[in-house]
Amino acid sequence: MSQRELKEAFVSNLNGTSLQEVALGSFLAPLCLIQRGLIMILYHQAKGTLPLPLPLISHLLLDFSVLILPLVLSCTVLSSSLHQVIVSLAVVSACVLCFIYRNNTRPSTQHQSTISTFLQSHVQFDQVPFVTLFRVLVNVKTAISILAVDFSVYPRRYAKAEIYGTGVMDFGVGAYVFANALVCPEARGKNISGSKKNHITKQLLSVWPLVVLGMVRLVSVKMTGYHEHVREYGVHWNFFFTLAIVRVVTSVILAVLPARRSWIFALLIGGLYQLTLETSGLKDFILYNNDREKDFLHANKEGIFSVLGYVAIYMAGVQVGLYVMQPRSQVRQWLKALCNLLLGSFVLYIALYICQTLVDPVSRCLANLSFCIWSTAQSLFFMSFLGIADIVLLFSKSASGCHFIPSSWNLDKKQSDSEKKTGDVDRRCLVQAVSRNQLLFFLLANVMTGLTNSLVDTLNCGSLFSVYVLLSYMFVNCLVIYVLHLCGITVKFW
Repeated sequence: MSQRELKEAFVSNLNGTSLQEVALGSFLAPLCLIQRGLIMILYHQAKGTLPLPLPLISHLLLDFSVLILPLVLSCTVLSSSLHQVIVSLAVVSACVLCFIYRNNTRPSTQHQSTISTFLQSHVQFDQVPFVTLFRVLVNVKTAISILAVDFSVYPRRYAKAEIYGTGVMDFGVGAYVFANALVCPEARGKNISGSKKNHITKQLLSVWPLVVLGMVRLVSVKMTGYHEHVREYGVHWNFFFTLAIVRVVTSVILAVLPARRSWIFALLIGGLYQLTLETSGLKDFILYNNDREKDFLHANKEGIFSVLGYVAIYMAGVQVGLYVMQPRSQVRQWLKALCNLLLGSFVLYIALYICQTLVDPVSRCLANLSFCIWSTAQSLFFMSFLGIADIVLLFSKSASGCHFIPSSWNLDKKQSDSEKKTGDVDRRCLVQAVSRNQLLFFLLANVMTGLTNSLVDTLNCGSLFSVYVLLSYMFVNCLVIYVLHLCGITVKFW
């Protein structure tokens, strides 16, 4: 077999992992964010200053070491002991938090009053922090996985399942669509300017960068002979085309129908698509018809028909975005909202169990109803714990008097010097850097993945060298985005 065929076989015929393991991984990133915040608080208490010394590089190194490094290790050499890593981080975070709380609050008789005051306090922010974190971390995890999957150190159960299954990368695809929907104009409550026809035309024109990127990827893959698994999207299709079509279709739907009823349309689209799969023979056509040379539809049936499932996920994301973007000022109100998101996740997991038992297992290849429910449920679960991490960090800031943790809520206090320093720290934050140029980060990761595969024999690398390559690859991606952020450069494609 050729090297290309070996790599294609390496990512084929896989069955994914359990729902529980995917959910377990959702705890790692929030704990890493808490660790990063607590480190900065302890440094501020010891030195009485922030930003860190050598601010142009020290904050990047801190964020990379605390946020990116654990994510790379958790899906490679530490994948078999993920639960131990999470428990260890949780214990350390709890101990440090208790230390900060006990050394900076009033006597124990007034601790309850301190917590009550915190819950009633007001917060200020330009963007909802945990939404930004969710979108950035989905992007970062995607960047890690698209290269890591080509190394043997990456567990095969994390890779995309062939037909049915719940791999970590399967969730990543659904989460990416969900993340885009959270901050779309409709989710942010923006009114349509001008006629609906002009709005739809504008949306058609706005996706040209995705179409161009899809064409560039298609041409480059075919010309270089780069390995590809046609079971993912087809012979000519790729994820950029899916993103473009989903955005156009949902814009048309939301231009005609009210966004506040998006959950109904998500259910209808997902349900009707599943009904069609079961009753029309469409499922057998997608899964078992291998006559890809007949026409464009046969060649790209997975990518074309799965668009319907991703439209349903996008509509669900719009509904969640509308809820999350509602104005709230008190910590108590945000905590209640997070509890509702977590409750929604549990309800959807119950629906998923019923759907898998009575209808069809999760299939990213089909983007069936079970896949739509799972992607939404797991996205809510992950986002809820990112929000809880934000609350923990806000409490740490309140208890310690340190208000300089980036990408988190701030207490609504009149502190001009504090606000200035907070802005300085935010400007040196890797999360803010990726958030500023998310599509560019995703594109850069794809280019670097192709370049790395052309230079490194990924199949025969040892574990340590594989981790070294992955960390180097992620550091280059992060460094480029970080430098652009420090220079105030936002790369817009439209």
